[in-house]
Amino acid sequence: MFKHWKQGLVVAVAAASLALPLTAAADLSDDKVKIGVLSDMSGVYKSLEGPGAVIAAKMAIEDFGGSVMGKPIEVISADHQNKPDIGASTAREWIDAKEVDMITALDNSSVALSVQGLAKDKKIITMNTGAGSTALTEEQCSPYGIHYVYDTHALPVGTATAMVKNGGKKWFFITADYAFGHSLRDNTGAVVESMGGEVVGNVNAPLSTNDFSSYLLQAQSSGADVIGLANAGQDTVNAIKQANQFRIVQSGQKLAGMLVFLTDVHSMGLDIAQGLQFTTAFVWNQNDETKAWSNRFNERHGAMPTMVQAGVYSAVTNYLNAVKETGTDDTDTVRAKLGEMTLNDMFVKGGKIAPNGSMLHDMYLVEVKKPSESKGEWDLLNVISKIPADQAYISMADTKCSLVN
Repeated sequence: MFKHWKQGLVVAVAAASLALPLTAAADLSDDKVKIGVLSDMSGVYKSLEGPGAVIAAKMAIEDFGGSVMGKPIEVISADHQNKPDIGASTAREWIDAKEVDMITALDNSSVALSVQGLAKDKKIITMNTGAGSTALTEEQCSPYGIHYVYDTHALPVGTATAMVKNGGKKWFFITADYAFGHSLRDNTGAVVESMGGEVVGNVNAPLSTNDFSSYLLQAQSSGADVIGLANAGQDTVNAIKQANQFRIVQSGQKLAGMLVFLTDVHSMGLDIAQGLQFTTAFVWNQNDETKAWSNRFNERHGAMPTMVQAGVYSAVTNYLNAVKETGTDDTDTVRAKLGEMTLNDMFVKGGKIAPNGSMLHDMYLVEVKKPSESKGEWDLLNVISKIPADQAYISMADTKCSLVN
């Protein structure tokens, strides 16, 4: 981290600093800015963030010029192994011994909540791109925690709303048995019930489940119109593939993937995934700007970016913009600047970070293409509709975050 002004020096130059631009007033004397990418590098979420998040962060630094205020920018990374204790101990070491300035990725809600709580005590900014639980900006919100890409409120606003409108009134959930899955199930259920639908059952499945047969049989016999998959990554892929083997959709029930990534669709293939609707924050081939960045990413990673990998690039870029504009990496100063900024880049247009830490931006309801519609390996999605930010996210009037109400 940059070394802060000593008290006597502040007094000596206070009058002069008032007459200078903020960037000129700050004497940044540490040797670098350090960003930590803490992700699942080997498990069920590896393909959706993982090593690709490190590549995205490095691309952001390179595009920024490799330095800020004349000081080099460094990325370090680690595997949290989807274990909160490992995530927290890694973050503690990074903050105490390696002087990390900002931590991003955090693609597991239990890990993310643990790290955000630690970072709050240590006064370090976290820019969460991978985890989904609304607790990050609601009951456990932090003045230094930013929830950047999506949350479990934004996802069902698009997907569940569309499915209930199309006749999917009765829902049965297969839920990843930890903070994220429970949050996604509860938020989706609330949307279903608000539209006159009904939740007829739920079964919890451990993270990294390989065999979903018993859970799918319960869902199949429940009488539900829709089987909601409140999970993510390889768990979602496994559940949908096995549902196809059981011919659940062919028998009249619908599947709702409540958190689906581009890499999941690619893994399943269009023959299985065609027609699946879900909500996302980013579509790689939506316009020329997204295409150009995504093709660069693909050249380095060997896969097109997921929304959270694109989100890492954006989060790192905007963190560095805030450091540059304030001339310091002082946590409170940078966090205040981030809250003032309007975020515009290839990932987000008109984004704003709310007082509870939610980065408010538009989301998209998409549908997986038929094989006959696809023009290439990664041409997998059609955009059905845009979900405005004020509809996607919890309003500041309704938030439970103690920083707001």
